[in-house]
Amino acid sequence: MLHDKTIIVTGAASGIGAETARQLKAAGARVIAVDRNEPAAEVDAFDKIDLTDEAALDAVIEDLRKVKADGLANIAGVPPTLPPEVVVTVNLVALKRLTLGLVDSLADNASIVNLASLAGIGWEGEVAKIKAADSLTHAGVADFCARNGVTAENSYFFTKQAVVAWTLENRWTWRGRGIRMNAVSPGPVETPILKDFLETLGERAEEDMKVMDRPGTPADIAPVVVFLLSRGSGWLRGVNIAADGGMRSHIDATSNGLV
Repeated sequence: MLHDKTIIVTGAASGIGAETARQLKAAGARVIAVDRNEPAAEVDAFDKIDLTDEAALDAVIEDLRKVKADGLANIAGVPPTLPPEVVVTVNLVALKRLTLGLVDSLADNASIVNLASLAGIGWEGEVAKIKAADSLTHAGVADFCARNGVTAENSYFFTKQAVVAWTLENRWTWRGRGIRMNAVSPGPVETPILKDFLETLGERAEEDMKVMDRPGTPADIAPVVVFLLSRGSGWLRGVNIAADGGMRSHIDATSNGLV
């Protein structure tokens, strides 16, 4: 399905990123991992990077531009238990900087997949804040958080809302070259950050877990990412797929009076 294709995967050291890298390799792709830790899965190349380091990120971008990749899977992310400045930098600012730094060098008909989250629900109510972050750089994150009320309690939600909105905004941005952008929004998934996620969400997370039959696993999410990176999803543009065991459907149905 992806024979002779080169895919860049951020966050490939663990969780959904590691499983995505594994499944991409199984599908015949050449995988370039980007992470601060050594990748768990077999990959063809590895760029070690702390996404909070702007200079190091720019150096990796220059290195990866030579690849002319066929796909980019933006999976790297940090949990809401970290300081809001770190969450915003890694989950949003670095994601956008890497993507925009690489997009001109991607092959025609390339696919970009952003890992969002069920936490991105409600982005429509945060458009002003999302737009205020449009040109945000690493250096400006702390001031942005202070000015816009981005705190430890809401930083993760904000970043995922912004990623969903950014995906929608770029549905046709590179259409002339056939480059498309889509997103995947998992619910709670058994990854190294699940404990941190549940700790931050508290009662809300406990209620969600009662409704779900089980949390997801990386093996539930990775095939959706791989599909969006493949030619089979070529007519999907600006789509945000809820891979959450039905939680998004449940929220939509119950909030609109459906049983």
